[in-house]
Amino acid sequence: MSAENSNGSIEVQIENNIATITFSHPASNSFPSELLQKLTDELQNLHHNNKVSVIILQSTGKTFCAGASFDELLSINDFETGKKFFSGFANVINAMRKCSKIIIGKIHGKAVGGGVGLASACDYAFAHQDASIKLSEIAIGIGPFVIEPAVSRRIGQNATTELTLNPTDWKSATWAKEKGLYANVFENQEELSENTTAFAQKLATYNPEALSEIKKVLWENTEHWDELLYERAAISGKLVLSDFTKKALNEFKK
Repeated sequence: MSAENSNGSIEVQIENNIATITFSHPASNSFPSELLQKLTDELQNLHHNNKVSVIILQSTGKTFCAGASFDELLSINDFETGKKFFSGFANVINAMRKCSKIIIGKIHGKAVGGGVGLASACDYAFAHQDASIKLSEIAIGIGPFVIEPAVSRRIGQNATTELTLNPTDWKSATWAKEKGLYANVFENQEELSENTTAFAQKLATYNPEALSEIKKVLWENTEHWDELLYERAAISGKLVLSDFTKKALNEFKK
């Protein structure tokens, strides 16, 4: 299955109880609203698919995910549009935590902003040594408000603070592994692919009902995210309208 449009694509392949979701976008795998909605829809479809017990989330190209679409951010001119855009990331993260399947992230390249949020919302993640991370939001006048609960849950508040308040600094894949974002880091892409596939295949041999139940346990005490992430989206939706942010986005784009 694939869901393609001019703003990128989402492809889903199912084999041996493993669903592989591959997302792509020509702008370093950034996410416009339409692609965020398609990813949310696919995750919800797989939640109900009894032929799937494990999901691999991956992307194409050199970068894993550059976060929010700068073009779409620049086009936002009112609060409701801004809140709706950032709610797209809230929808994806909530779909990932509610999905009854174990989600394995295959982080093959750099992740920025919302891309770090996606990696954090996976239940388990493998990475390439080039998969460094950065939260650049504060530098453009907003902040990682929607993804912060997922990032802090994964790497802790201190590490999240370090990332957030150093928006121009890249943290290495090794740093991310030490903080708990990645379970393992590999030197080449072949090793990353082989280990991700092998781990997924092993999980897929286990009782799917047990996997589903353990997923609920792993995400205990996040039920309030149904409200929290949309409250955070409203903060970003307000800040993205500021003159500071409009100027910063234009400078970043240049």
